[in-house]
Parts: sequence; structure tokens; C-alpha cells
Amino acid sequence: MTSNPLQNIAGTILLAGAGKMGGAMLTGWLAGGLKPDRVVVIEPQPSAEIAGLAAKGVRLNAEEIGAVETLVMAVKPQSFREAGATLKARIAPSTLVVSIMAGTTIKSLQEVCGGTVVRAMPNTPAAIGRGITVAVAAENVSAAQRATADALLRATGTVEWVEDEGLMDAVTAVSGSGPAYVFLLAEELARAGIAAGLPEELATKLARETVAGSGELLRRSELASATLRQNVTSPGGTTAAALEVLMGKDGLAQLMIRAIAAATARSKELAK
Repeated sequence: MTSNPLQNIAGTILLAGAGKMGGAMLTGWLAGGLKPDRVVVIEPQPSAEIAGLAAKGVRLNAEEIGAVETLVMAVKPQSFREAGATLKARIAPSTLVVSIMAGTTIKSLQEVCGGTVVRAMPNTPAAIGRGITVAVAAENVSAAQRATADALLRATGTVEWVEDEGLMDAVTAVSGSGPAYVFLLAEELARAGIAAGLPEELATKLARETVAGSGELLRRSELASATLRQNVTSPGGTTAAALEVLMGKDGLAQLMIRAIAAATARSKELAK
């Protein structure tokens, strides 16, 4: 056994879907030391980057695969049932199936694909190795299979495990969809700067760098986000004046509660 958990994974890994998220995972696996010839990718429309990995040993759209120890389902949720049905013949009862598809339940995965299922929700910062993924395992997933899933998911960032699949809708609303909220913050901060008289290019740069830098400070600091906010806020100062608006009645707190509730409800509606 090596100290690298990716190198301890046995057998063939079949990656179904190599779009942005599936491709990010594959890149993370290879960067983490997984041998390219251990991976088979099924992707009807591979990007140039994915096609280039075939030259390094990744088996792209191979017809002869052999036994599959692990299947990672990264197709679009709306394509899941069609894709899953074509893959089911390759899936043994002991095959680990790791799904990163939004709104797709463990029960549905078991019915369509079979195998032993881990359901996961990553987010788009996985593309730069800074994602966070939440995962939940079916009851028949072994400790070794859970370790395999953890290693594959951790190649793109942090992994948290939950025992209650019912939490995955709220997880989707907070972290799965969360990057869009942050990007909207940068977008609207720039727009407000322009409205205050800043040139568009300067306002955009100030907003992007402020959001990015503050996020990095939050990541590196051991202080709570509330404490970091308070550290920027002088009594009676400019920040305090702005926060009176953002934290007032019907301000950001209430908007965020409503937004997360709406996303959670939609996730439940999409569950299949």
C-alpha cells in the first residue's frame, strides 16, 4: 500500500461523461498520480483536452473494457437514464458507482445502474482543485469502497460526508449552486461601482479582486466570517453605512434564506 490513496485504488475506473466537472475530476486523478491506463472515458463529444489525454494512455471510448471496479457517473442528469441503461451490463453488484449528478437519488441510481452507490455533489471550483464535495453512501457500500470514492472526489478539493441523503438538496442549494451567488456578488458590486461613478473597467477589476481576495483571506484565516466582517467595520465608518443597508430589514440575510429555500425546493422537485 502506498501513502497516495489514488494509487491504492484497484481495477478499472470508468468515467461516463467528461464535460467540465467530469474532466476536472479526471485531471485531478492524473495529477494525483493515478495511471492513465487505469481510466476508461466514455464521452461522445470529447474536448481537445480530453482527446489529448488519450495520447497519454487514457482509454477514450474504448469498446473492450473488461471488468469495471468503479463507475463515475458524470453525465448530464437529463441523460442519466439513457446512459445508465447502456452501462448497466458492465456493472456487477459489487461495482462502486459514484454519481456527481444533481438531483439523482441513490434509489434511482440503484435501479438504473445497479452496483453499490455513492451520491456526491461537487461544485465548479473543482476545476482549479478548490472545490468542495458532499457525499453520502448507500448502506451496502463497504469501508474500502467509501475510501475509494473519497480519494476520487478529494482529487478536486475538500470532501465532507453525511449520513442523511435528505441533506443533499440543501447541500446543492448552498455549495452546488453557491459559486453562482458569489459570481453574482462580483457582478453587482461592479455594477454598483459604475453607478457610483467608477469607469467600467476599474469597477470590474475592483469587484473581481475584492471578492477573490476576500475569499482567499476567509480560506486562510481561522477566524469566523462574522469576525472578519467586524474587523473591516469601524463604528460610524463607510463600511458600517453600507452594512446598515445590507443587514437591514429585507436585506441580504433574508434574501439568502429565500434563495437557498428556493434552490432546495427545486432540487427536491428535480430528484429522480
